[in-house]
Amino acid sequence: MKQDWNHYIGDLKVGRQNLGEEMPVVVYRLFEFTMKESIADKYGKDVAIELFRDAGKKAGKKFCEELLDVTQGFTDFISSLEEVMLSLKMGILRIEETDQENHHIVITVSEDLDCSGLPMTGEAVCNYDEGFLMGVLKEYTGQEYDVIEIDCWAKGGRVCRFKANIK
Repeated sequence: MKQDWNHYIGDLKVGRQNLGEEMPVVVYRLFEFTMKESIADKYGKDVAIELFRDAGKKAGKKFCEELLDVTQGFTDFISSLEEVMLSLKMGILRIEETDQENHHIVITVSEDLDCSGLPMTGEAVCNYDEGFLMGVLKEYTGQEYDVIEIDCWAKGGRVCRFKANIK
């Protein structure tokens, strides 16, 4: 059941005239982590992770289609991605390392929605973000990427670090 951007996002100026477009991160995290826990309880942790990556990938694709210009060169595209994510308070994205010839990118996101400030659990929790970056990179490059979180606040890091490689 594929819907367009407006079907899911709607007209927030009309629908939320008093409350506006923003909400506290606690509400986002409450939704995300209870949804992930419910899926894991019913279908197992691996399925929950897979579904969150898949949802993130779909969101990244739509986000890229609606909010970014994929005709820009890599540097300009990444600058736009950084700006839009910052303006929407999704996190502070930076490219730490890139090898365009070998299609390898290391991306960091600080102050992200998913885990910044969480207690240490010893495991990476930003599976939705992995998928989101997969979707953005796929939409921009036309190539499938594997994106894996290699550093996470919940693992003791102070940024989320993702390694992206072409499949």
